[in-house]
Amino acid sequence: MGIRQAARASALAHMTTADIIDLLRRHEARAEAGGEAAMLAEFGSFIAAHPDCLWRTCRDGHLTASAWIVDAGRTRTLLTHHRKLDRWLQLGGHVDGEADLAAAAMREAREESGLTRLRLVSPEIFDVDRHRIPARGTEPEHWHFDVRFLIEADPAEPLGISEESKDLAWVRLEEVTARNPGESLARMVRKMLPG
Repeated sequence: MGIRQAARASALAHMTTADIIDLLRRHEARAEAGGEAAMLAEFGSFIAAHPDCLWRTCRDGHLTASAWIVDAGRTRTLLTHHRKLDRWLQLGGHVDGEADLAAAAMREAREESGLTRLRLVSPEIFDVDRHRIPARGTEPEHWHFDVRFLIEADPAEPLGISEESKDLAWVRLEEVTARNPGESLARMVRKMLPG
């Protein structure tokens, strides 16, 4: 590891919720008008009101990190058929105290896909979404404040399905909403397709 890489790794290891707020502010100019922009406006006040927002023990909700994994040609994305929610979604999950949300998204991508040759396209946010998670067992209904990053992978690399998934599939962008018509995925598809 070179000096610059070591310095960057050290800086990322010390990220805080203030750094997350800065990251969210930088995303304001790129957020899609309407739904995404409205959700983004709620992130800052939620983080300020919940110092434990990086932990799933924060009962009102918590920050999560997701990976919008695409191929080099930007024509396909990798989706997981989520076991608990029984829906096709992007990969991602709880950050477990990690303030470096891009690193958390990369970790989740590796763990949930088995892929090892992943590339973070940008350290900047690709998309944000706030969504309700239904009550399950002793876990009450709560909010996920999801921060998403664009990650590139090679569809030729073998996939490994984790216990969190029923299946994994590379899906052409134009076919994503046939698997899940929700606005959350549709918005990310729109960001990828020209014009």
